[in-house]
Amino acid sequence: MDDRSFDILILGAGPAGISAALTAHARGRSAAVLGSDPMASTLAKAERIGNYPGLAGMSGRDLLAAMLGDLQRQGIPRVTGRATAVMAFDGRFMVSVERDVYEAKALILAAGAQQSAKPFPGEAELLGRGVSYCATCDGMLYRGKRVAVLGLGPGSEADREFLQSIGCQVLYFTGAQAKNVEIQGTDKVTGLSVNGEKYAVDGVFVLRAAVAASVLLPGLAMEDGHLDVGPDMATSLPGVFAAGDCTGKPYQIARAVGQGNMAALAADRYVKEHEG
Repeated sequence: MDDRSFDILILGAGPAGISAALTAHARGRSAAVLGSDPMASTLAKAERIGNYPGLAGMSGRDLLAAMLGDLQRQGIPRVTGRATAVMAFDGRFMVSVERDVYEAKALILAAGAQQSAKPFPGEAELLGRGVSYCATCDGMLYRGKRVAVLGLGPGSEADREFLQSIGCQVLYFTGAQAKNVEIQGTDKVTGLSVNGEKYAVDGVFVLRAAVAASVLLPGLAMEDGHLDVGPDMATSLPGVFAAGDCTGKPYQIARAVGQGNMAALAADRYVKEHEG
């Protein structure tokens, strides 16, 4: 097994994802955690945790640091970055994170409530045909062309500068500016509409803090804007499980940690049942 191939990949580095990784490791499974820097999350900004047994008064940042320390002590790899594509192939899942590709036999989605963000009109239909979630991955395809960047997450300004540096003509919209957005085109992107203003572009980079799970994996069942899961945290797609805020309210750390444990146990059973 190489250093990018695992039994279980966990998308999300918060309490649910960390709990899932620790449980998978305890079951003897190779696992890796992929996700944005948890120290930039809402939890990290919490002044005090008041409803987690035994840790009353601890700050969110200190709680995350302790959890991440558990990952490090167990030698569980953590990759910081956005998952920009997921493909199922021959019983395995391939996950693109920036320019690297990781693979696993099962996936656990634990990237928080932002996974339920709805795609813009035209986004899902034109993904890979002018719509991209990764400037460093796909930027060279648009060298010398006019592109739009929807800067909806941290680091998007750096991506804009990168695109400009390789010769792209860049139209940049911040999250506050990117309202009433529609991506236009039939077989490929031809334009972008923002607040009724139309722009001719060859590509659109949608740069969120996280890509919606329903976009990464078409066919995932949703309920009230969250991932629909069964009692064992299984989603509607075989081999894909979910835990934490992405599965619905209440958004509580204790719930996320418990669901992460359950999702990892279910993923372990799935891998065992499908091992050749």
